[in-house]
Amino acid sequence: MTAVTTRRADAQRNIAAILTAAAECLGRNPAASTSEIAKAAGVGRVTLYGHFPSRAELVDAVFVQAIATGEETLGKVDLSGDPREALGRLIESSWHLVDQYRALLIAAQESLPPGRVRELHADPMARVEGLLERGRSTGVFRSDLPVEWLVSVMHNVMHGAASDLQAGRITSDQAAPYIVTTVLAAFTPPGERVPE
Repeated sequence: MTAVTTRRADAQRNIAAILTAAAECLGRNPAASTSEIAKAAGVGRVTLYGHFPSRAELVDAVFVQAIATGEETLGKVDLSGDPREALGRLIESSWHLVDQYRALLIAAQESLPPGRVRELHADPMARVEGLLERGRSTGVFRSDLPVEWLVSVMHNVMHGAASDLQAGRITSDQAAPYIVTTVLAAFTPPGERVPE
């Protein structure tokens, strides 16, 4: 093994250790410092900053990793059958991910530029858009508002639930049914009965 190959392997191990430590530290405390993260990773701050020149870049990398992990889970959700029931399943799975990563989400919202968190949610949002379009074509979801707006409503309700959970206003077990009920009411065509 050459010296260059050894350095690359060491760098990859350091990056993996930093990302793992950052996910753990930020998962406990959204305000965790780079010093705390470097210590937990077993590297110096110089090494951390050599791979991630700013805290924001580190938070971004950890959040990208969390979104990718979440996509693996959401990709397995059964979206067949009644679009309303499929939406309920998708919301429940999505909520478990938001709940799991809620402290990291707070860190991302506080550290990343406006719109970056939403940009990183592009694939999950595309899944919701497809489901909405299918529901609109069968008349079970409203078609008087843009799909993008309805997806934004769901996104905001989900993240609002995470904030309420963090503030102690709701429990994790209450959140998913509250989100499903709220979103289904928002997506139901005007004048139609909201499903229970």
